[in-house]
Amino acid sequence: MENTALIIIDIQNDYFPGGAMALEQPEQAAQIAARLLSEFRERELPVIHIQQENINPDLAFMLPGSDGQKIHKSVEPLATEPCFIKHYPNAFWQTELEAYLHEKGIKHIVIAGMMTHMCVSATTRSAMERGFTVTIIQDACATLSLSLDGVEIPAETVQRTALAELTLLAAIKPLQGFLTEHKKPMI
Repeated sequence: MENTALIIIDIQNDYFPGGAMALEQPEQAAQIAARLLSEFRERELPVIHIQQENINPDLAFMLPGSDGQKIHKSVEPLATEPCFIKHYPNAFWQTELEAYLHEKGIKHIVIAGMMTHMCVSATTRSAMERGFTVTIIQDACATLSLSLDGVEIPAETVQRTALAELTLLAAIKPLQGFLTEHKKPMI
């Protein structure tokens, strides 16, 4: 996995039960993301954390310095892993992420995170526009139910639709499929 980095987007406390914007099954997605993170660390591949910080207090979640804004304990960054703070869904917008990736010679990014339909999608689209190859680990992402015109759209439908929309821009894989595809070479 030469020139590849893992980007973990917004796996933060507010998205878990008791948080200001609990998602559907965030624990399962975080557990898969933690396994992916462990694999990247074991292989000594670059890991980048993205942390949402809302500067608009009317949003009432991911507020600066709140417990909800903290990265979830399942994927806490090591001191050697960069963490970029973002204020918008797109992790490239008004951050140093792109410069960092270019500096490290990264051409392929693997994404895990929350919310699939918002920040994972926006970052994936932006990465493609910047010339990066992207793989999304679908079972390491989570979202929530939405509504439009009084009709509720279940979280599972939102998740599948968001990922389906990205299939022309990124490889969409479950963790096991990704790991099988990128087995460690035998020594």
